[in-house]
Amino acid sequence: MNNTLKFFFPLFLSILCGNITLAQSNYDKIFKVADNIIENTSFKIIDTETKKLYDCTEGLPVSKNYRIESPYNMWHYWNGVLAIGMIQLSEISGNEKYKEYALKNYDFIFDNLDYFGKQYNAGIHDISIYQYFEMGLLDHCGAMSSGLYDVSKFDAKKEYDTYLDRAINYVANKEIRLEDGTFVRKKPREMTLWADDLYMGVPFLARMALKTGDSKYLDDAIVQVKNFNKYLFNQNNGLYYHCYYSDNKQNGVAHWGRCNGWVIMSEVELINLLPENHPERNALINILEKHIIGISRHQDISGMWHQLIDKPDSYLESSATAMFIYGVAKAVNEGWINQSYASIAFSGWSGLGKKITEEGLVENICVGTGIKDDIQYYYNRKKELNDIHGLGAIILAGVEMMKLDIKTK
Repeated sequence: MNNTLKFFFPLFLSILCGNITLAQSNYDKIFKVADNIIENTSFKIIDTETKKLYDCTEGLPVSKNYRIESPYNMWHYWNGVLAIGMIQLSEISGNEKYKEYALKNYDFIFDNLDYFGKQYNAGIHDISIYQYFEMGLLDHCGAMSSGLYDVSKFDAKKEYDTYLDRAINYVANKEIRLEDGTFVRKKPREMTLWADDLYMGVPFLARMALKTGDSKYLDDAIVQVKNFNKYLFNQNNGLYYHCYYSDNKQNGVAHWGRCNGWVIMSEVELINLLPENHPERNALINILEKHIIGISRHQDISGMWHQLIDKPDSYLESSATAMFIYGVAKAVNEGWINQSYASIAFSGWSGLGKKITEEGLVENICVGTGIKDDIQYYYNRKKELNDIHGLGAIILAGVEMMKLDIKTK
């Protein structure tokens, strides 16, 4: 019996006994999602003109024609989330191939950094890797650094530590902030607070507090969660706005699904890495629980959530749904909130499972989304099959649901 089957054997017994509340096929689909990603990651360099593939960059001329072929290898925040998800899937299943995939991804990037550095220095800022060198936003380093930290626990390398040191220096000392320390960006207007940035900063700060033993990083992470709550949380409906404009002290127009997902994942990750006796623990759990209550009030009858959470005429969206499932299931599994909340996650998982094909492809994932002042922008964002923005969160949701299904028996 292989390791995956060993893990699932108790679940199979539950099915035979009539005790399981969730379709087993939905668990199987998470492995199909992960396996499909592995099967479609090439670990190759492509010549964009000739389409010729290379195993590495050694000997290649410095040219704009050469780039990483697979989007799953690129230095972008979604691949940091994917690495975290793959490692956790490996841990719960006992199948080492998922962890090895995450390790191989970072190894592939770092093995070719010398060449990409030459490209960057020559003014070739290719989309596949430039963020590693530029580090001008939390997007460029936060989530990828969290994934790298998790990878480094299994594959310790000096160059990994060097990058983590560089990244935490950026986050702690160079990232643009309001006077009270809150992360902001220069766009779309000067000093705009983006809900997305909570995830791009907080999980990494919390990890570096563990790595360095320096409590200032944990203190910063807590400040971010509390301040984002202060600026973005709508007390009337329990949802977060996508942005806050500090120039006129107004929120944006949208309770966008995925930005609320980034927030809830940040809340969960911080509490999970917080010492049990930390004085801010209960306050952070209270923030999380209020958010969970807010999203639960807007859950569609299908179990999913909408692209615009409070707009039922917007489409059902898979990445936000996965993030909410993960947040609720994790909070129940860890005992932070009452087990009665589990029904929210079970309903969500039932709906999300219908958006995962037998081939392991995920439907209805919103593409990358900026900030606009008209609500139609959010309504009209495309939803694509297997868009990479949601895949890591979907794997994380599946992992927590497997734990939740066992816990609630």
